[in-house]
Amino acid sequence: MGSDEGFEDVVYQPAEDSELLAEAACREIDAGQRVLDVGTGSGYVAARVAETGARVIGSDPNPHACRQAREHGIEVVRTDLVAGFGTEEFDVVLFNPPYLPTDPESASDDWIGRALSGGESGRAVVEPFVDSVSRVLRPEGFVLMLVSSLTGLEEIETQAREASFAVEEVSAESHFFERLVVLKLTAGGE
Repeated sequence: MGSDEGFEDVVYQPAEDSELLAEAACREIDAGQRVLDVGTGSGYVAARVAETGARVIGSDPNPHACRQAREHGIEVVRTDLVAGFGTEEFDVVLFNPPYLPTDPESASDDWIGRALSGGESGRAVVEPFVDSVSRVLRPEGFVLMLVSSLTGLEEIETQAREASFAVEEVSAESHFFERLVVLKLTAGGE
């Protein structure tokens, strides 16, 4: 793996949310599966999943994140969400979105600010992701998405069900001000 020095101010670095998603993904993903890590950031989750024998590609709009993930041995496409993928299909899509509710007045427009800010509701990036992810997901595929209790879990689950996903909580962890949850969205749900 490459050095992470110099990326701290421009790329979201692994934290407890990254670890929770990585652990859940390593349990749920089988060797040989084709995996897309949306918003790969440093490439930490993608690199952990690649150790299982899965074939992992990352995506991120941040050019610095793309560079850092590549230094970690991850193939990366610079794109927003799944926009840069045409007819490609993945068995699994991972996503640790920006989920912190952020007042527009205090929102930062730098790369770290964008990596953290989920807009006023915390769902500004989650909602378009849920609406578009099925385009790159195999019919029998699934999504593992990290969300926070601060973002309105019920609203996210309702939107996912309306987008024809079955929703299951596969991992969770409580912190002093929030509960982090990994949701498994399975294509073809009711």
